[in-house]
Amino acid sequence: MSGVFDATVFGEVFVTLFVIMDPLGSIPLFLGLTGGRSSAVRKRLAGQAVLVALFVITVFALVGQQVLGFLKIEAPALQGAGGLLLLIVALQLLTGRGDDPTEVKDVNVALVPLGTPLLAGPGAIVTTIVFVREAEVLADYVAIGVGILAIHLVLYLSLRFAVGITRYLREAGIVLLSRISGLLLSAIAVQLVATSVTGFVDAA
Repeated sequence: MSGVFDATVFGEVFVTLFVIMDPLGSIPLFLGLTGGRSSAVRKRLAGQAVLVALFVITVFALVGQQVLGFLKIEAPALQGAGGLLLLIVALQLLTGRGDDPTEVKDVNVALVPLGTPLLAGPGAIVTTIVFVREAEVLADYVAIGVGILAIHLVLYLSLRFAVGITRYLREAGIVLLSRISGLLLSAIAVQLVATSVTGFVDAA
């Protein structure tokens, strides 16, 4: 099984995307954007939002490297940019999100802003491209694909049962988990920047 699936890569992909996409931290935003909707409508919007996010992430996983190649962007530059971008996201999680997005009239909130950029945002996109860029064998690619599917399953479950989760964890619990996620994400961001610097030094 190890020949076609790398559990270590899967763990890295899942944990990194988990702290970036922040399933529990997205619950208050989801409830705010779908306020006044029936339970059935909320369930449908949760499914649509996750499918949109999955589509966006998958597209960049498949063609992101080709785009970077066309633009002549090397791996260290991508890692450095990704690290800085993730650090910004981490600081937002540690200090509290900015202004909550408001629903735009005549726009399906499952598409914008839920599916993207809240779930499939720049941080998740860059991270996915970095993982695919660093993959070397079939087992790595399979692990990345399974990791992407797994995190989107968690996202769907968190939004699908948002009301119940909020009642159980309460707002303080969700804030605490968001802060922990921010701390982990900041460490990942610093590691990416350090790897980028090492790559530039080795290439010099």
